[in-house]
Amino acid sequence: MTTTATPTDAREQSGRAPATPGRTTGTTAATGRTAATGRPASLSLPPLIALSLGYFLVMLDVTVVNVAIPDIRTSLGTGPSALQWVVDGYSTVFAALLLLGGGVADRFGHRRVFLAGLGLFTAASVACGLATTSGLLIAGRLAQGAGAALLVPASLALLNATFPDRAVRARAIAFWGAVASVAFGAGPAVGGLLVSGSDWRAVFWLNLPFGLLAVLLTLRHIPSATPRPGTRKADPVGQLLAVVGLVGVAGGLNEAGTHGWTSPLVLSGFGIGAVALAGFVLTERVLETRSLRGGTRRAPLLRPSMFRNRAFTATTVIGMLISLGYYGMLFLATLYFQQERRLDALETGLALLPSVCMGLAAAPLFSRMTSRTGPYVPMAAGLVLGTAGFLGWLLAGPGTPYPVLLFALIATGLGQTMTALAAVAAVVEAAPAADTAVATAVFNVSRQVGSAVGVALFGTFTATAHDFFTGLRLSAGIAAAAFAAGALLTVPLLRRARRATG
Repeated sequence: MTTTATPTDAREQSGRAPATPGRTTGTTAATGRTAATGRPASLSLPPLIALSLGYFLVMLDVTVVNVAIPDIRTSLGTGPSALQWVVDGYSTVFAALLLLGGGVADRFGHRRVFLAGLGLFTAASVACGLATTSGLLIAGRLAQGAGAALLVPASLALLNATFPDRAVRARAIAFWGAVASVAFGAGPAVGGLLVSGSDWRAVFWLNLPFGLLAVLLTLRHIPSATPRPGTRKADPVGQLLAVVGLVGVAGGLNEAGTHGWTSPLVLSGFGIGAVALAGFVLTERVLETRSLRGGTRRAPLLRPSMFRNRAFTATTVIGMLISLGYYGMLFLATLYFQQERRLDALETGLALLPSVCMGLAAAPLFSRMTSRTGPYVPMAAGLVLGTAGFLGWLLAGPGTPYPVLLFALIATGLGQTMTALAAVAAVVEAAPAADTAVATAVFNVSRQVGSAVGVALFGTFTATAHDFFTGLRLSAGIAAAAFAAGALLTVPLLRRARRATG
């Protein structure tokens, strides 16, 4: 994209944030050391908390609503199909609009779009809390997904710009990811406490104070940047095709678990999605070719040439594989504890805590390893650990003692979180500064699609097998294979990293 950059834009493009009151000044982006002391740059907490709070809200709302579904059904008289859209509509819109959100953030300014996403997400949460019909609640959930799609790519781009030093950025990404992991894991327990102490609306009112705090911290501690008005126009055709394609695919995957893979609704979603995505790829390729030749003023939403970077492409595929394996098995683990072990929602949430809260252990471990080795060593370690953990689920049975399952829970949670943190760091490093938000959006789309595939696929296995545990073990084997395939993808990346440093 050809742009006319202002001085402020140049700082944002290069990853160097302008100095503001309360921030460490005189720090070089190349070394991350202060000019006055030569000591390593410190990790500034206020901007990190602001950026992490946004992702905290996004991940919390993936799981916190699940335990409120029975109360929503009773309160609003909601049918099964509408309830499914209350849960799945959020993630469907989130996945569908991520590319658009990344493109908008790169074009109009990361801070501005991050604040817009936070505002939309918080306002949509209020709408959900005030909803009197299932239609209004679904509309609020869809709006939450749109807000999440704006703020997540912008959040990572701002993280990259605010912490340019590699070692400091690794610590920031570790904190950012750990907060999200805790939010995701605590969702069922937090939702259970809120619903039991109040009612289902409390799970949405919880977002209001956190959203407002994130906005205030962003306004105070994240430097503003002037939008980058360029000579090239936007890509509305590509944006429309991307949204239609991703909605079709994500919607088909969400409905597959309920209606079956061969139902007309599911096949129609896949067909429309595939055609739209094929059109999107063709459109972006033509636009990039013509823009390089100077034959058009339109910039592609996603440059296909980005995938010539092997590190970026491999990391994106790894993101899809780990989400397919981990979130598919997390869905089955929830069913295992609730249906086979007869635990209630709160007990199930507590049983899963050793897995879903592994971010607290993974974050410092990842930070130390990455500062010494780069992101690919912890990525490979996480994938190998996750592979072993999923094989541990092969021991699960109706009366398996909980301590026997602890290895599987801890290893899969730690392996997934370690790999995800390393993959985020690798994507940020591989992407050009001007494409940071789009690159991270592509990575998050791959993770959302992988999660939807895993839940739908593994749910089908357990529903069609002659008993639950046959489907569980088959799913665990596929999850282990997905992580093992990811580990193989890291081998050439490790070799390249060693050659580059040695």
